[in-house]
Amino acid sequence: MDVRARASARAAPAVDVAALVAFVLVGAAEHGEGLALSALARTGLPLLGAWLLVASAVGTYRRLDWTRLVLTWLVAVPLGLVVRSAVRGGPWGRGLLVFGGVAMAFTLLFLLAGRAALLAVGTWRSRRAAAAR
Repeated sequence: MDVRARASARAAPAVDVAALVAFVLVGAAEHGEGLALSALARTGLPLLGAWLLVASAVGTYRRLDWTRLVLTWLVAVPLGLVVRSAVRGGPWGRGLLVFGGVAMAFTLLFLLAGRAALLAVGTWRSRRAAAAR
């Protein structure tokens, strides 16, 4: 395993969690909830819990690839949203579908941005290491 792969494998879980936390923070700010810890926990913990559970089952961090990331996203985000709705008392029905669609789009955007940044840093490090030889 090269330097880039080792660094990426170690950083990927933190990058994904940071992307999901950023999604929760942006959503809370957009909906006027502010940064109250209890509101963030009721939204963020179900999402993060589902993410880490599914990532563990899928092996998202044992071998980094786009397929595992997308599979984790496809299962974990809807699961986290349903748990969030149960904890917060809604939305349900059409509201959950609309919220789910928006959440799916934006979580994917945040996750892909995080992974792209991780890839860019890894590439930069690898080139720097090769130039130093």
